[in-house]
Amino acid sequence: MNQKSRSALKIVILIAVLLFFAALQYSFDVVQYLQPETVKSTLAKMGIWAPFVYVVIMALVVVTPLPSLPLNIAAGAYFGPVLGTLYSVTGATIGALVSFSLARFLGREVLERYLKGHINFCTPCSDRLLTKLVLLGRLIPVLSFDLISYGAGLTKMSVRNYMIANFIGMLPLTFIYNYFGSMVQINFWVSVVLGLLFTALFFVLPFWIERYDLFSLRKFFPHAATVTGSQNGIVKK
Repeated sequence: MNQKSRSALKIVILIAVLLFFAALQYSFDVVQYLQPETVKSTLAKMGIWAPFVYVVIMALVVVTPLPSLPLNIAAGAYFGPVLGTLYSVTGATIGALVSFSLARFLGREVLERYLKGHINFCTPCSDRLLTKLVLLGRLIPVLSFDLISYGAGLTKMSVRNYMIANFIGMLPLTFIYNYFGSMVQINFWVSVVLGLLFTALFFVLPFWIERYDLFSLRKFFPHAATVTGSQNGIVKK
């Protein structure tokens, strides 16, 4: 199997995974099993294994488009805000790393073929710009958690910088959700749509910087190829 076929197969697998999660929710309404009272009841039956079970559930939910807010509410009520935050952050970090890795393995190769010279495919450039975007995205409560992870995985942002920005950014909101969770209401579809729009910035913002020198920022992201206004869009330097 040649490289082009492998790239196409990876994209098909990535799309199939996302469609599977969507079909699962549509067919079985999985969200109903993630309601705070249901989760608390499940944890109560787990005894000393409750923290481990909760971390696993949180990690799985973060990988999917399912909302994680009900889990945070349940964790705060069952474990208390401090331990609830600890377990929630642990599970969410694992899930975010899985989402990031899936997108990187299955989708980035294809994008890189079409975006050569793009800031997103220069690791130092991506780290400088996208670390700030990931951190900002984690601090905005209405954005879909998993979409940001998948979007970051499609870039060449380093795993180290992604995990640092992800961890620091999620701490404040996770604590708030665990402490005041029952008072927070976020519409699922609003979260998804806004998450998609924000994730688009991972690609639109670097493109604008390279192509149009947005806010005169291009000089801060030197790399082997710079996008210009030429017909081909890329010139080597």
